[in-house]
Amino acid sequence: MKALVYEHDGQHTWKDVPDARIQEPTDIVVQVTATTICGSDLHILKGDVPEVTDGTILGHEAIGIVTEGGSSVRRVKPGDRVLVSCITSCGSCEQCRRQKYGLCTGGGGWILGHTIDGVQAEYARVPFADTSVYPVPEHLSDEQVLFLTDVLPTAFEVGVLAGRLAPGETMAVIGAGPIGIGVMMTAKLLSPSRIIALDMSDARLERSLTFGATDTVNNAGLTAVEILERIGLPDGVDLAVEAVGTPATFELAADLVAAGGRIANIGVHGKPATLHMERLWTRDITITMGLVDTHTIPQLLRLVQSGQLHPELLASHEFALADTTEAYEAFGNVAASNAMKVFMQAVPAAVPPAMAGAN
Repeated sequence: MKALVYEHDGQHTWKDVPDARIQEPTDIVVQVTATTICGSDLHILKGDVPEVTDGTILGHEAIGIVTEGGSSVRRVKPGDRVLVSCITSCGSCEQCRRQKYGLCTGGGGWILGHTIDGVQAEYARVPFADTSVYPVPEHLSDEQVLFLTDVLPTAFEVGVLAGRLAPGETMAVIGAGPIGIGVMMTAKLLSPSRIIALDMSDARLERSLTFGATDTVNNAGLTAVEILERIGLPDGVDLAVEAVGTPATFELAADLVAAGGRIANIGVHGKPATLHMERLWTRDITITMGLVDTHTIPQLLRLVQSGQLHPELLASHEFALADTTEAYEAFGNVAASNAMKVFMQAVPAAVPPAMAGAN
């Protein structure tokens, strides 16, 4: 089979690799029908995630068809179409029992495309299948559900829910990239009074208006005081969501939040950020951060089914799975491509032998 393989120093190649195979009774193998690229994949290529070793297949977001299942798998069978969560859950450790799947201590967590081979491939092995994949309703397309594998649960859980957004509150979203847009889309479900998008790209800010932003500010060269004056909230916002992952954007979030407010950090940080305790400690500020747990995937699926959520609108560029290298070029160079999320689809292949013999 072919897959996108991390080699070294940011290099990656679409090439022939050994076929994905069952290794544990709880595994399944899926034929990947659609996948995408995450910002964390770019961080891997930048060297920010040293756990990824040479030869690892990248990717942790996919829709696929089960072609083979281990002897212990009960919830899915060959032929089923499934959403592969970016977070793998053993389902039995203390963290998983608390629905903190991102902190799984039983061998799960963020492992696909990180500590084991991922899903940017023609076929992929998925561990702990019974607790890590979700059947896709027949009438939903790959485009409608692909972004429920990571970007929308991350935005909703780590940004909106962890930030304790309440109806009528004000929020600032720093970064109008895919995660920031996901925050705006899902924040609308809780009816904030204002969603202020901040970015240094006018094109991204214009796009954010179609996803829920009520106000936009190009914050290039502006201080937090100037931003707050511009939006008419001199005392700050109730919730500031950091969706970039740089020291400057985290510190901006801290300067934008009102007394008694919250900062929800989603961005993946490759460098330390300064925490100005001398300014924050008397203002009752809550700061949250963490990996997504993906416990909201079933809820988000129901919202897509009911027509209240349209994740397919996040896709700005489409590629064939075999053109994954070109997709990385577009996604990694947003200044030139204006890419938001890429949608990579495989041409359906012939039914594999394991699947053909399942019935």
